[in-house]
Amino acid sequence: MTHAHSPEPAQQAAIPSVTDIVVDASFEDTITLDYEARFVRRKRLVCDSGRAFLIDLPKARALAEGEALRLSDGTTVAVRAAPEPLLEVRGALPRLAWHIGNRHTPCRIEADRLLLREDPVLAKMLKHLGAEVTHIEAPFSPEGGAYGHGRTFGHSHAPDTHDHDHDHSHAHDHDQS
Repeated sequence: MTHAHSPEPAQQAAIPSVTDIVVDASFEDTITLDYEARFVRRKRLVCDSGRAFLIDLPKARALAEGEALRLSDGTTVAVRAAPEPLLEVRGALPRLAWHIGNRHTPCRIEADRLLLREDPVLAKMLKHLGAEVTHIEAPFSPEGGAYGHGRTFGHSHAPDTHDHDHDHSHAHDHDQS
């Protein structure tokens, strides 16, 4: 009596992985991510075309609009910032930016406006300070931080990005005026 052999399970194609992050590269695909999703270390991502790939970086980092991910199969995937709900702030920008920064809130600073992520508490505070606040949808790419790169964090700090010790019992005012 012979036994019929069932076919071997189909070999799944290996999912490509990121080998390099480059700028000013030609690309074959795109990935569109909001501000939070552009902060990566190790995860599975999906291109706009539906094709999956893996990213596994030594430490967490923010991907920027205009960067590209070179994959192990030779494909290059351009990073795009997805539109998301934002507050467009106009008025006395230096004063308003100071109050936003005093709350450790990521902000994009432009010549005639400030952009920050939708936040009803901040919108109310900014209106109280005399700002014109408009709710918009747009890609969000805030300023990089005090040292010119990376992502800014409030006092909770992001995991795996905090490499020094300090006591948060220090006094500083989060003025609510």
